[in-house]
Amino acid sequence: MDAVLTPRAEVPAAQTWNAESVFASHDAWKAEYAAVAEALKAVAAYSGTLSQSPVRLADWLELVQALARRVMKLYFYGAMSAAVNTNDVPAKALLGQAGALYGQFSAVTAFANPEIIAMGREAVMAMIAAEPRLAVYRQWADDLFRQQAHVRSQEVEEVLGLINDPLRGVEEIASELANTDLVIADALDSAGKPFRVTQATVWTAQENPDRALRRSAWNNYNDAYLAFKNTFAQALITAVKQRVALARIRRYDSVLEAQLSQHNLPVSVFHNLIDTFKANIGTWHRFWDVKRRVLGYDTLHPYDIWAPMTHKPPAVTYQQAVDWICEGMKPLGDEYVHVMRQGCLENRWVDYALSEGKRQGAFSYGTYDTMPFIMMSFDGGLGAMSTLAHELGHSMHSYYSKRHQPFVYSDYSIFLAEVASNFNQAMTRAYLFRQFPDRDFKLALIQEAIDNFHRYFFIMPTLARFEYEVYSRAERDEPLTVDHLMEIMSGLYAEGYGATMTDDPGRTAMTWAQFGHLYEPYYTFQYATGISAAHALSADILAGVPGSRERYIQLLSAGCSAYPLDVLQAAGADMRTPAVVEKTYGVLARMVDELESLI
Repeated sequence: MDAVLTPRAEVPAAQTWNAESVFASHDAWKAEYAAVAEALKAVAAYSGTLSQSPVRLADWLELVQALARRVMKLYFYGAMSAAVNTNDVPAKALLGQAGALYGQFSAVTAFANPEIIAMGREAVMAMIAAEPRLAVYRQWADDLFRQQAHVRSQEVEEVLGLINDPLRGVEEIASELANTDLVIADALDSAGKPFRVTQATVWTAQENPDRALRRSAWNNYNDAYLAFKNTFAQALITAVKQRVALARIRRYDSVLEAQLSQHNLPVSVFHNLIDTFKANIGTWHRFWDVKRRVLGYDTLHPYDIWAPMTHKPPAVTYQQAVDWICEGMKPLGDEYVHVMRQGCLENRWVDYALSEGKRQGAFSYGTYDTMPFIMMSFDGGLGAMSTLAHELGHSMHSYYSKRHQPFVYSDYSIFLAEVASNFNQAMTRAYLFRQFPDRDFKLALIQEAIDNFHRYFFIMPTLARFEYEVYSRAERDEPLTVDHLMEIMSGLYAEGYGATMTDDPGRTAMTWAQFGHLYEPYYTFQYATGISAAHALSADILAGVPGSRERYIQLLSAGCSAYPLDVLQAAGADMRTPAVVEKTYGVLARMVDELESLI
């Protein structure tokens, strides 16, 4: 399955995101940018006045949220435009301007939280009771006072706001290097035919039945990163030091605590996941051995992990993928399916073209005032269908959250986000297992399922262990160099692969450079908790447990109007203990059992 990259200018509009629904043109964006920059000047008048009356506080909160929505929309347009085409220099210019505007917005509004906290909880709650427009802010105020020990003075908060955009620069440098400047040598198949390897096509190559092509693509991809290992390392180490400094400025004991505290998550949730991963690592060792036997190899290598286990993998068109996903999601009701189908086929939520310059990976992204857009590269395989299902889970989460929550509660934590995405995959996969019982399709589907588990139940926990070790060293003020990063990563993979995988440690050690997730500390482990909760909740719905569908729709609709652990528990998944994660490792183990039975 070769991947043909289309020049961006030649991509049919139907395969691109609906950019014109956000701004009709770059000129329209620039006009709004100027208007927002001017509107920010009105903010200063509120400083020192919020305690005057409940009406004044309500006026402020309405103003700042209206401005935030406009700033977010400006930033989104630049970010999405640059992501679908990393060669689009004008889009990058818009993104740079929007980032600077975001910093200005953060700085000029920095006085508010310290000022509100200084008023005291009782006074603020009294204002909320007195002014009808403030009634909606009760949970917001409770959360603000929960974190008051970590809110600094107006002057410090202003400085933190001003440096927010420059601090993001190191992540953007790493992204530019990986997505724009990195040159990956063409792979060669067993007949010597070249295959172009880019961020958009590398996984297509890894799923090719030609072992020589897979090996060549995997080697070349990793070698491209190795050529810049010192630059990638310095970028990540700098980002780590920045996060450690910010955690200290806000008086947290660690970056882990700082990240999880935002959403009222105890650090035990992280450690429960890691401990459960380590206790079940033998399941992966068994899978590597089973897959080796499926493929008929004497030894299994990392470039064999994604190799197809059938000679008849299904070819999947975009339309077919949408149809299958919609069938899989029917238990959630007609409205869910209709909105999702319309988003995919009529409203152009999804930029799915295999096009020149597209950045790595896939994501769902939008704002309160846009559609919940998706960027991905659809290559016609079952894995692409699964990725689309995953991202549509995010997009439908955003759709329901925006529909049912005011702006202040419309966002949701990563901890919840990765439940919705993996839920869609689990539901679609269950439908396909029922619909296509023949051996070849079942092998392809098990491949897709275990590939997904491999990413979220193996790679992501391994990356989480990596970041915990890196951050722990930085927090102890120990030295960090490229050699340290390589050593840590290589050791964790050696443990994960065990004796049943023939590793290439020099190349595997570069895995940390290939995941931009590491620039958002401790994002990675939440994929594993997410897939666990997703399987628990989908199992209830598929089993027809009374009220389970309604509880799941309520989860999607909750936004951040309640804390994520409480939202999940109400839906039917208690993530305060490792029980749900342990149960989902049982799901993986049964898949390995079934795979073994098929051979």
